[in-house]
Amino acid sequence: MAVVEAPSLYPVLGALYERELDAHGIGAMMLTHKWQPADLLAPHSDIDVRVLLSQPPTDWEEWNHRLAAAHTSAVGREISHRRLLEHPPGFAFTVAEADGRLVSAPELATWSLISGSARDFQRWKSRAQMASWCDVDERFYRGILHGRLGGRYQLAADSTDNVAEDIVAYRRHCAAWHYMAPCWFAAAALATRTRCPGKTAALTQWRPDGLAGYAELFLGHAEDRPDARPRSPRHLLRTAHVALEAAMCRVPAAGPAGQGEEHTRTDWVMTTGMLRVRVARWLYYLDPPPGVATGYLIRREAKELRAAAHTLNALAADEATPAQRLAARMTALIPAGPTTAGTLRATLALWHRQKSTVQDFLSLTPGDVHP
Repeated sequence: MAVVEAPSLYPVLGALYERELDAHGIGAMMLTHKWQPADLLAPHSDIDVRVLLSQPPTDWEEWNHRLAAAHTSAVGREISHRRLLEHPPGFAFTVAEADGRLVSAPELATWSLISGSARDFQRWKSRAQMASWCDVDERFYRGILHGRLGGRYQLAADSTDNVAEDIVAYRRHCAAWHYMAPCWFAAAALATRTRCPGKTAALTQWRPDGLAGYAELFLGHAEDRPDARPRSPRHLLRTAHVALEAAMCRVPAAGPAGQGEEHTRTDWVMTTGMLRVRVARWLYYLDPPPGVATGYLIRREAKELRAAAHTLNALAADEATPAQRLAARMTALIPAGPTTAGTLRATLALWHRQKSTVQDFLSLTPGDVHP
């Protein structure tokens, strides 16, 4: 009798998530996730979803409550989902924003399709790969490096709270796939000025003289090859330090890159897309399913919010236009400093009181920003 191979984990998980979103009336036209299928390593990698809508909802706050409920329901189905679905989606965009080339090209280049129009998706991906290299790319990839190199990545801070099995293997995964591989991915993009689709592709395709052995070692670890000798997480981390120090010698210093109005519009869309799903995240973090830890996720919100406030301050500029004045009002609603459960509760209450400002900002179209 022929053996029927079981479907791989992540497509099944994506289909489950799509059903939950549909059941809660999210109205997604397309779902994608960050990274390529080869980059998602079961059971350790989480799936980082992006939601694309036909148009903004009439009430973003209420929509976020439904999104949080859908995510909670999906996580509650399996213990493993506590890690695999670590957090609600990271962005929400409209189809028009993606079709108008206003989603950051280096971000979009990493996407994989969960559901929706494969034809539209492939068109967007092709255009993202062919677009001219610009300041958006420099900031995207250098931001990955800045967030991890120079001692900023701490293995001990990579939480194991929601990991259900084999903590040592997960620690190895963190050293290889949360630290080394994203940095290699970013270094490869900056060295070649091309938008790499993922970590595995970078380790496979970018192997400068003298560094191929490091790429092969970490790729072997990721693929769980029989010949990949298990190493302790600390040993793998030390090896990653050495490999990345050598790799960074191949990365050119930051130089001039193209900038213009369309890149400003991209900054608007990316910041808005991230803020559109914040309420759902906070609701989930403050009231997670039984047994789910979210304290480390609450603390991590500070980094995202700090970046959003920084971008909006720059975009608001002298508040000469209605859109800029709206951005300034939205900036005032973003908490500064560390994030705690109390911070998020207070911000939820503030956003509810200032609902019309939040709704108007999150529904702002690129045409409103630059008519």
